[in-house]
Amino acid sequence: MARRPVVLVAPRWEAPVVEGSETIAPQEAIADCFVDAIIAAGGLPLMMALTEDEDVIADYVAQADGVAVPGGPDVSPALWGDERPYDPALLCPQRDAFELPLLRAVIAADKPLLTTCRGTQLLNVALGGTLCMDVPSLGAREGMVQWRHTGVLTDVCHPVEVEEGSLLSRALGGETLVQANSAHHCCVDRLGEGVRLVARATDGVPEGIEVTGRRFCVGVQWHPEYTWRKVGTDLALWKSFVDACRFA
Repeated sequence: MARRPVVLVAPRWEAPVVEGSETIAPQEAIADCFVDAIIAAGGLPLMMALTEDEDVIADYVAQADGVAVPGGPDVSPALWGDERPYDPALLCPQRDAFELPLLRAVIAADKPLLTTCRGTQLLNVALGGTLCMDVPSLGAREGMVQWRHTGVLTDVCHPVEVEEGSLLSRALGGETLVQANSAHHCCVDRLGEGVRLVARATDGVPEGIEVTGRRFCVGVQWHPEYTWRKVGTDLALWKSFVDACRFA
């Protein structure tokens, strides 16, 4: 039996909980649907430790066949120089400090990378881009009403147009119109260096990016880890990513 490619997954970070007079340490974890999607696609998911040690991050990247970065809290606007007040309860500086150098290291090493939601936003920021922190403020294309973009994880809620011939389209089985779930109020804005916007919801909201000159570097704004069991294009995305890891 061929060895499953090792897919390292950036962990979520959950704040410490106080029980009685003791404080339980913060928790690092992966959503089980994210793990299941990688296994179903033929990969071997392993969780990284959340660390700011760049030597450890470099070792992780060297050992990985591929890396996946999931969704979560908002990315800090301070990372692209926006110092306007922003609710700190929506942020996770621990993840920002770990994932920013991780993403840059993965891109520099040209290891296969798949990001979802927050991970996609941070991928753009890591390459010098910015984010829109309020999707409703974008409005919709002329003649359209903006789709619902928050609070739908386990079912599809809007269509996404994917650029024909793009890496993302090929990863989705060649499709150029797919159905996606949606759970975000932020999205990419000004694109970072080498970043291409290759997918939008039919209301115009950005939904997918890729980084040029890399074997497999794709980010989607939706959450294919929740819908891969019933949406064929989401399963195809996971399989395409893991297949890229297999030949890394």
